[in-house]
Amino acid sequence: MTETLAIGAYTDDDTAALRDGFQAHGIAGPDGIAAVDGGLRATVRAVAFKGHKSFGAAEMDLLPKLGLIANYGVGYDAIDVAAASARGIKVTNTPDVLNDDVADLAVAMLLMQGRETIQANDWARSGQWAQKGEYRLNRKMSGGKVGIVGLGRIGREIANRLVGFKMDIHYHSRQEKQTPGWTWHADPVSLAQSVDFLFVALVGGPATEGYVSRAVIDALGPRGVIVNISRGSTIDEAALLDALESGRIAGAGLDVFRNEPKIDPRFYALPNVVIQPHQGSGTVETRIEMAALQRRNVAAYLAGKALETPVN
Repeated sequence: MTETLAIGAYTDDDTAALRDGFQAHGIAGPDGIAAVDGGLRATVRAVAFKGHKSFGAAEMDLLPKLGLIANYGVGYDAIDVAAASARGIKVTNTPDVLNDDVADLAVAMLLMQGRETIQANDWARSGQWAQKGEYRLNRKMSGGKVGIVGLGRIGREIANRLVGFKMDIHYHSRQEKQTPGWTWHADPVSLAQSVDFLFVALVGGPATEGYVSRAVIDALGPRGVIVNISRGSTIDEAALLDALESGRIAGAGLDVFRNEPKIDPRFYALPNVVIQPHQGSGTVETRIEMAALQRRNVAAYLAGKALETPVN
C-alpha cells in the first residue's frame, strides 16, 4: 500500500530511494494532487515535498489521512504551516546540512560582484587582455563593513566567513545575540546606513515580504552592495531595480528572485549584478544529505517515532 506521495522534481537516485523505501507515488507539483486516483489519495499519510509551488489547505484536504509534509530544503514558505497545524499535520525541513554551501555562495557572490570576476573572465577569454592590456581596477572587499539581515544559522555562517576577510560585522535580528565584537541594530535601516555590504539571510514567507524595503536600500547608499541568498520575496524588487539602474547603490549578488526562473529582464541589462540560478545548496554532497534527512523524517513518522527536524 502506498502511504507516501513524492511531490516535485527529484533526481533519479532520490526517486528510486523514495520508491524503494516507501513505495512512493510521484507527481510534479501540488496542483497535480487532485488528478491522483482517489483510492490512492485516501492511503497517503506522508508527503515528501520538493519545490516552490504553493501547498495550501485545499491541497491538504485532498489527502484525508495526511499527517506529515517533509520538505526538501530549509525554507518552507511554500507550505501553509498554519493550515497544516490546524489539521494536525506535521511539517519538517532540512536545516543545517546546507548552511555551508549557502554561506559559501553568498560570500562568492560578493567577491564576484566587487572584483568583477565575470567581466574579467570575459576580458581574458575574448582576447582583450592580449590586445588591450590589463583589466580595469575594481574594488577591495576585505576590511569593509558588512551587515547581515537575519542572523540565523545561515546568517551566522556568512558572518563567520567574513571575519576571515577582516570585516567589521554588523547584524539585524529580532533580538541581540551572543556575538562579542559584532554590532546589533534594532532595525534594518540603521544597519544599512552603517555598512558597505548587506547580506539578506531571512526566512521567506508573509512575515518577511519586502523586509528589505526601499528605505533600507536607499540607506545603503551609492557604494552599497546587496547580496540575497534567502528568497526573492524578502526584498522590494522594484525598488532594488530602480536603485541599481540609477546608481543609488553600487551593485548586487542575487541567487533568488521573484517569479523565478522567469526573472525580471531588467536584471539582465545590469552589468553590476551577479545573477545565480537559485543554487545556494546546489552541490552533490549537500543535496544527497538533504534528501537523506527528508527520507529519515518520512521513515520516522511512518514508524511512529520522533521527527528529526520538526517545524511545527
